[in-house]
Amino acid sequence: MELAAKRPYLEMRSRILHGLRLFFTSRGFLEVQTPVRTPAPAPELHIDPLESEGWYLNTSPELYMKRLLAAGYEKIFQMGPVFRKGERGSRHHPEFTLLEWYRAGADYTALKDDCRHLLRFLCRELGLFPHFTFRGNRLRVDGPWQDVTVRQAFTRYAGWDPVEADDPDRFDLDLVEQVEPHLGFPTPTFLSDYPRREAALARIKASDPSVAERFELYWAGIELANGFSELTDRHEQKDRFLQTLHQRRKMGLATPPLPRRFLESLDHLDQAAGIALGVDRLVMVLTDAPDLDHVVAFAPDHEP
Repeated sequence: MELAAKRPYLEMRSRILHGLRLFFTSRGFLEVQTPVRTPAPAPELHIDPLESEGWYLNTSPELYMKRLLAAGYEKIFQMGPVFRKGERGSRHHPEFTLLEWYRAGADYTALKDDCRHLLRFLCRELGLFPHFTFRGNRLRVDGPWQDVTVRQAFTRYAGWDPVEADDPDRFDLDLVEQVEPHLGFPTPTFLSDYPRREAALARIKASDPSVAERFELYWAGIELANGFSELTDRHEQKDRFLQTLHQRRKMGLATPPLPRRFLESLDHLDQAAGIALGVDRLVMVLTDAPDLDHVVAFAPDHEP
């Protein structure tokens, strides 16, 4: 796509970025800027970091931001580039813009409230309230939003219960092919309470130890955000990281070192909640763009 033809999308993107910052700063959040590189990213089974002179480009600023929470910061947000190896498609880029925000003393229910207020505020700022069209679908942010559990959604759309059945490969496939296409019409939908095996950094739910306090936010079948009540037990978090590194080693994948400074900081972190929202995907939905390439100035495989 020619650069000149992208101008309407990039102008709307600028307004959206401004609106996102305005929302958080007006509510007492501190905008922070953490390093783009790290010696030890969070080990995750299906996310591969890009190396950078012996370190790694951040797949997320999460670990740095939670260290700030542990140091006494209460409400923080950050918006900037992150990098994930091998991700390229209409909804995936190897470099993309991520918005993350964190609340000390909160759980994932507070993040859901943030999402409702944020998208309604943004749509008002952009003149898209209460409804607009995306790919022929009439979307809206007013009125109640659906909140369904993973168990309910998979039982309804995929015909099985992933909390009871331990089948991670089938879970990943059915989530994308059977469940996601039904979520977020016409209002955004929260997909909540993931099986505990799908919760690398999330707290297990006290009232139901088979699931974690994690949700993803969907709109028009597109995953926009991933949030959870933070796991703050250093020993449990270390065990989860070691299990992930063991699995990656068996699969022949890179095994970065443990993020020890982050683990140590958990001793000073009580209850907290955090969320990551894909800004490029949000811009794509709000501008009715056909893919991510339209809403960034230069696509990942552009000519130098």
